[in-house]
Amino acid sequence: MSESAFPQRLIDGYEAFLGNRFAQEQQRFQELAETGQKPRIMLVGCCDSRVSPEVIFDMRPGELFVVRNVANIMPPYKPNDDYHGTSAALEFAVMGLRVEHIVVMGHGKCGGVRAYVDSEADPYQRPLSPGDFIGKWMELIAPAASTTPRHPNEDVGDYTERLNQASIRQTLANLLTFPCVKTLNERGRLHLHGAYFDVMTGRLRTLDPATGEFTIVAAEAHAKALDRPRF
Repeated sequence: MSESAFPQRLIDGYEAFLGNRFAQEQQRFQELAETGQKPRIMLVGCCDSRVSPEVIFDMRPGELFVVRNVANIMPPYKPNDDYHGTSAALEFAVMGLRVEHIVVMGHGKCGGVRAYVDSEADPYQRPLSPGDFIGKWMELIAPAASTTPRHPNEDVGDYTERLNQASIRQTLANLLTFPCVKTLNERGRLHLHGAYFDVMTGRLRTLDPATGEFTIVAAEAHAKALDRPRF
C-alpha cells in the first residue's frame, strides 16, 4: 500500500467539528459511548456524496442508523454463503437495535440508475462492468425496470427519474421478503417508508402508500428556504 499524507480537507473538517459540534454535544457522545446506540430509524440511502442523510434531516449523533450503497437498493432475502453487507446491516438494525422505521431514500440524478438505463439502451457500450461488482449489483433494478417501460419519445432523464422511484418501491417490496421485517411490519412494530430527494432543488417527496405516488412534504418550509437572502 502506497503511503501519502492524510487528506488535509478531513483534518480541517475535524478541527471545525471539534470547535463546534463536538464542543456542543460532547456529553451526548459520552452517553452514546457508555450506553450504546438506540436509533429509532434506519435509512437505506445512496452512497452518492451529494445526499448525506444526516445533513438532509439534521440528525444528531445516535439518531439515525444509515446504510448506504449504490442506488439505495436492498436486495431480496437470499441467505447463502456469499457476503451480504447490506442484508447484515438490516438484520442488525431490525433484530439488534429494534428500529421502528425503515426509510428507503433515493435521489435525483442518481448515477447508478442512469448507468443501468444507458447499459440497457446500448448493450454494446455498457458503462457497467459485468465481471466485477457494480454491473451485478445494478441487476437488482431489473424487476423495477420490467414494470416501468420507457414511453415512446420519453426523455432519458425523465425516464431515469421514473425508474429511480420505481426502484424505491421495489426495494420496499424486497424488504418484506425478509422474515423478520415482514413479521414485525404485520404486527405494526416496524414501518416502511419511501422518500425521494431532489438534489438540485432540495425538495423532498415521500411515498404515499394509499396512491403509490411520491408527494412533496414541508412545501411551505421549502418555499421559505428558497426566499431567504443568500450572503
